[in-house]
Parts: sequence; C-alpha cells; structure tokens
Amino acid sequence: MFVLLLVLIVVLFGFGFLNPIWWVAAAVLVFGATRYGGRGRGGGSDFGEYQDYRDRRERQDRWDRRYSRQHRARWNREDRRDRERRG
Repeated sequence: MFVLLLVLIVVLFGFGFLNPIWWVAAAVLVFGATRYGGRGRGGGSDFGEYQDYRDRRERQDRWDRRYSRQHRARWNREDRRDRERRG
C-alpha cells in the first residue's frame, strides 16, 4: 500500500511539470498520508496501541520477575546471616 501511494505521489509530481495543479494534488496527498497514514479503516490504530500496551506489559513483567528473584535471594541471604548470628 505504501509503495502504491509513493508511486502515485511521484506520478502526480511529474504531471506537475505539465500543469501546476498536479503539484497541489501531490502535496495534498503527501499531507494526507503523513497526517492520517497510521490509521486503519476503523478510524484509529487500535492494533498499534494494543501492541504498545502489550510490549510495555511484557517489559514490566520481565522487570518484576528479574528483580523479585534478585531481592528474594538477597532477603534469603540476610535471613541466613541473621540465623547464624542468633544461633
């Protein structure tokens, strides 16, 4: 889809040498592609937002797993030291 849009913009720009109105049409197409290009037919990029949400959630889960294990190990070491001092 992107390649087709790019070809259409180039063709309209080329026609602009024949009649400058085609440059205006190419500019409008570029503006529309950059302004509304990320949105699907439904009017929004819900899938992209869901992917961002899922990526953030996965990063947070990895962070929690990594540091909860690290802290758990540290707490266990501290508990052993406390037991050794008492016993």
